[in-house]
Amino acid sequence: MNDLVRQHTALGEADLDWLHLLVSEWQLLSDLSFADLVLWVPTRDGTRYVSVAQMRPNTGPTSYQDDMVGHLVPRGRRPLLDSALDEGRIVREGDPEWREEVPVRVESIPVWREGRVLGVIARNTNLLTVRTPSRLELTYLQSASDLAQMIAAGAFPFPGQQGDMDVSPRVGDGLIRLDAEGHVQYASPNALSAYHRLGLAADLVGLHLGQTTADLAPARGAVDESLVKLASGWAPREAEIEGDACVVQLRAIPLKPKGTRIGSLVLLRDVTEVRRRERELITKDATIREIHHRVKNNLQTVAALLRLQARRIGASGDNRAREALEEAVRRVGSIAIVHETLSQNLDERVDFDEIADRVLAMVAEIAPGKVTGRRTGRFGILPAEVATPLSMVLTEVLQNALEHGYGPGEHGALEVGAVRGPDGGEPRLLVTVQDDGRGLPEGFDVRTSGNLGLQIVRTLVEGELGGTFDMVPAGERGTRVLFDLPVPGEKR
Repeated sequence: MNDLVRQHTALGEADLDWLHLLVSEWQLLSDLSFADLVLWVPTRDGTRYVSVAQMRPNTGPTSYQDDMVGHLVPRGRRPLLDSALDEGRIVREGDPEWREEVPVRVESIPVWREGRVLGVIARNTNLLTVRTPSRLELTYLQSASDLAQMIAAGAFPFPGQQGDMDVSPRVGDGLIRLDAEGHVQYASPNALSAYHRLGLAADLVGLHLGQTTADLAPARGAVDESLVKLASGWAPREAEIEGDACVVQLRAIPLKPKGTRIGSLVLLRDVTEVRRRERELITKDATIREIHHRVKNNLQTVAALLRLQARRIGASGDNRAREALEEAVRRVGSIAIVHETLSQNLDERVDFDEIADRVLAMVAEIAPGKVTGRRTGRFGILPAEVATPLSMVLTEVLQNALEHGYGPGEHGALEVGAVRGPDGGEPRLLVTVQDDGRGLPEGFDVRTSGNLGLQIVRTLVEGELGGTFDMVPAGERGTRVLFDLPVPGEKR
């Protein structure tokens, strides 16, 4: 819609925001009308209309099999649009149109904002299945008529009260029509069932919905008064009522078709099962985070024990054994960093940039001279099954560069680079670790040469991560290590 409005019309950003607010709410009008809605906006030169949005009803058959968004029609071809735009009123005159042997009644509703018409909503009702309407259908249609008048007066939607249609109750979930005093005029079967689950033993019709709802909800002191007002439909609000065995979500919509409140619509939905599953997920998330936290603590304990053992061996003069244990401490520490990050998240995904920076700082502590490290680019969000082995790989490569690239007292720089991007359509992560140290020894072959650390790197990169690994000279001095890894589970 943004592109169409900016390309073809003279509407400003504030007008576009109003259309977005309208489109976020107009599923309600479509369902109450049993009709398709198409939003037409006049073009910049005023000679045509462009359709910028479309909505099909959940409560009835569609009138349009094809997508209408982006269509351009000249003025004069659809007289009802011209009349609604020019006269600023709802236009219902005219005979039904025939589309693919289906009679369709068309009505035009002007969209007002701050004293001018921004566009016109074409309401298209499929008449093929028209029958004698029930009480529910009559209530729907009357409510749709009231909402249409509010749109034509610029009184709907409500600014600052944008609803999220993914979570808000819909017409089919349950609907209650109230009069101006808040008494129930009609309650749909789903709405009545929801109140019965809350504990109501009688019919809803004739009852004051606000007071009835407050009586069914657990005592909350001063909150009861606001709940009474909300359920009475005095203002556009949403709330949840939790009974002993049921949770009901309410949404109140005041009806002011001629500027004066004549009643309200209350949409409601039983969300008991949804909330139960959310509580289960919260409990599981908390358990998973606690597990990661305990694993991190256990790894830190192991690292502390290895460090203590390294000190004792160092006191006996066996430096090679001490260095081996210190390497093991850093390997355990890199895994602990990942679990610490996972313990703070709600899912099994981590921001690896933070982990890379911490690993770089941890390894730099062992530098024999003054070696500085920095990161360029972004690793981004990675799943735990990639982050854990990658943290070990990064630790080993950095540790190897410091130990073999620099001598005591030497200065240098280490750089870790990361690039995310597609390669042949598959999301990948390209990592480079470059130093300006002594470089590779003569005749070095990454496939056959290398210490235990490089063997670990090769095994993790090629075996566990399914990537490629290489070490090459970085110009006249230094070494560059290259990783090319797939990123599983990521959408293009």
